[in-house]
Amino acid sequence: MKKAWHKYLDNPVLGGEKLGTCFDIFITEEPNEYRMYFSWRPQKSLAVATSQDGIHWSEPQIILEPRPDTGWEDDLNRNCIVKRADGYHMWYTGQAFGAHSWIGYATSPDGYRWTRKSDAPVLYPERPFEGASVMNPCVLWDEEQKRWRMWYSAGETYEPNVLAYAESADGLHWEKRNPNPVFVCDKELPYEKNRVGGCHIFQRDGWYYLFYIGYEDIHTACICAARSPDGFTRWQRHPANPLVSPSPGEWDGDACYKPFVLWQPENQRWLLWYNGRHQAAEYIGLVIHEGYDLGF
Repeated sequence: MKKAWHKYLDNPVLGGEKLGTCFDIFITEEPNEYRMYFSWRPQKSLAVATSQDGIHWSEPQIILEPRPDTGWEDDLNRNCIVKRADGYHMWYTGQAFGAHSWIGYATSPDGYRWTRKSDAPVLYPERPFEGASVMNPCVLWDEEQKRWRMWYSAGETYEPNVLAYAESADGLHWEKRNPNPVFVCDKELPYEKNRVGGCHIFQRDGWYYLFYIGYEDIHTACICAARSPDGFTRWQRHPANPLVSPSPGEWDGDACYKPFVLWQPENQRWLLWYNGRHQAAEYIGLVIHEGYDLGF
């Protein structure tokens, strides 16, 4: 019997010796193409590549570069994109001093030319559970409430510990929800007993679906899923967790990180991109789920 989520046979689909480490992706659907926004470690920058099928990707183009003069953007990574009628909105992670992370905000008319909306971070660690870092934003626009909704990772910088939540009317000024964090590891589950992080969240069929990283330990990670009726409470973990695990001896043999999930109606399947790690190298792979039912 074929596993519900099966890895694409010709993984990885982006990254390699030429490009170096590519990680923590976010996909947008455009007319006749997908865009993959990702973190490009050798360049310390955010980049974009395009694809017709989600498998074969163009050469990347840098869209936002570091600004060491700000004091918090020595490295840029871990971004998310929201496309609206007024253009593209991006929240991203800035890192400095090797030990701290903050979240910034930029906008673009076309998804390629970006303008920062503030020289300072729009979200920064201030609560005990946030430790030294906030990172990995995943933002949704609530049209009914006219508010931005952000789920983000917080805690340590090398790998975060928990998932938290904040809201904003303008994308610049954020109010953190109480109580927080909204999702923490279950120490009874071996594959996520150490910590959780790096989520992608979306709404469908009356549920908030959360795909996240579960850490067995600081170096060993897999991809899991949960769902909630409100995005904050009553989380139901997927009965088949972990959905994607490292393949020993392969390019993703040590860890599977940061999922992004998209329904592909023309092929009646879900596509899940992630970054896999073997030793220090990290590249982007694809996992496929045939059929609409996610199995909760």
